[in-house]
Amino acid sequence: MDNTGNNYLENSRQLFRYYKSVGDAAIERTTTEGLHWQYNAGSNSIATIAKHMAGNSLSRWTDFLTTDGEKNWRDRDDEFEDTIQTKEELLELWNRGWQCLFDATDALTDTDLMRTVYIRGQAHTVIEAINRQLAHLPYHTGQMVLIAKMLAGENWVSLTIPKGESKKFDQVKFLDKK
Repeated sequence: MDNTGNNYLENSRQLFRYYKSVGDAAIERTTTEGLHWQYNAGSNSIATIAKHMAGNSLSRWTDFLTTDGEKNWRDRDDEFEDTIQTKEELLELWNRGWQCLFDATDALTDTDLMRTVYIRGQAHTVIEAINRQLAHLPYHTGQMVLIAKMLAGENWVSLTIPKGESKKFDQVKFLDKK
């Protein structure tokens, strides 16, 4: 039996959860004041990026298989306004967006993958919609990490393999597998 569809879904779910954890770490490591820092007027803060990601996920994944992914109640322009006051408020919205995505993707089966869904009136297979989100959310997660890293300066602790420690990481990783 071909398990390609189930493998794809499981891998997608794992990637979504991984990128949420990376975003969680960026938010956790940043002060409330830092969450609102912008490089310049044309850039976004961690708070606005997280707000946008949540708004996007809530729109895309609410009633995923049955309604257009661009909901009429979504106010995308407002997602880029810095209106979140506290870290707790930000985390509530952030987690609500991710939970909506998790609930929708966890319910999918391999037989759903070639179904047609719509985003802004454009037809996508479920695979294409998942891939679109797997490009969009990590893109913004990376922005959040970069801002958090800039704010932390020399106090930053790497979320992945620290700079200059690839060989050490590989030795430990490969020794652990022997």
